[in-house]
Amino acid sequence: SFDLGSCHISSGINAEYGLLNDTIEKNASFFIRAGIYLILEKLKVITLRNLFKKIYLISGSFQMDISRFQAALNWLGLEDVDADETECILANMINDGYIKGYLSEQHKKIVVSKVNAFPTLNTFL
Repeated sequence: SFDLGSCHISSGINAEYGLLNDTIEKNASFFIRAGIYLILEKLKVITLRNLFKKIYLISGSFQMDISRFQAALNWLGLEDVDADETECILANMINDGYIKGYLSEQHKKIVVSKVNAFPTLNTFL
């Protein structure tokens, strides 16, 4: 059984990706039986999107080096994520509508929309 009190769902809001990921991994069988595993996997993506939005807000620019996002992923404990994988994560988020923008492979940058670069969550949930 699983103690709901130990589930750190608020980690999605606080961008504590490692804590969220550990909770999901340790209790995967419970979440699968409860029918919420895929929802929690989506929460992981939203957590990364929120982290990336914070990077955007701190940078104050619509053009950002992909290396900033890779550094953030590495800081979360995903040390094995390289530049190519970071680019892939960003490309998937753009494709899925979590981020409005495009990747410039030549310049190793992400360029986000000047209007609503990170749409509200209710637009794609």
